[in-house]
Amino acid sequence: MDSQARAALADVARVGPFFAVDTDPDIADHPLWRPFTELHGRALPAQVAAVRAKLGTDEARVAASLLFQGIAGRLWSPVLAAAVEHGVLPDLEPARTYWRAASPGPVLLAAPEVGGLSPDPAAVRRVVVEGHLRPLVAAVRALTPVAEGLLWGNAASALTGALAVLSGARPASAAPGRRLVEELLGTPPLRGTGTLGPRGFLRRSCCLYYRVPGGGLCGDCALG
Repeated sequence: MDSQARAALADVARVGPFFAVDTDPDIADHPLWRPFTELHGRALPAQVAAVRAKLGTDEARVAASLLFQGIAGRLWSPVLAAAVEHGVLPDLEPARTYWRAASPGPVLLAAPEVGGLSPDPAAVRRVVVEGHLRPLVAAVRALTPVAEGLLWGNAASALTGALAVLSGARPASAAPGRRLVEELLGTPPLRGTGTLGPRGFLRRSCCLYYRVPGGGLCGDCALG
């Protein structure tokens, strides 16, 4: 494992639970940890069903949308923080990244063999968007009818949410974090998902949380 990436992940895990990535080398052999690529296929229906039951909704698309947004937050948070705080991009290659179900929360992440890359925006997009989120978008849409634009709006919302948490916990990271986030929001598939202004992010879609019993509108919702 790249020692710089390992040290960076250990540090940013202190920001909050969504920033944590387990790097225990024994995880690959643990029965509860499974390759992330399974979420692109056979493991996804059960996870959507679990979220549906937890939320008390009879709409699979609502559960799938919120599961996707939670997973996106789990991916963006440690990557953004490590890139900004330590100048290293954890290379969360899907076949070497692991997940396990968590309650509360979407999933836990682990990367027992993570390497480190230069944290330029193109590399961040390649690791998070192309490696993880684009296959997950396709898998969700194959399972239940969720608009693609809605899912990319969820990804953008998760990214800006990670920025807000990081900026609150470590104010020195606010300006460089915002610059990286603006770069990511300025290129497809996040381009056009919303606007990052002085008061935060305003998205152009809705994650459907308002359709959950007892739910409502999120702070960045287009419907608010």
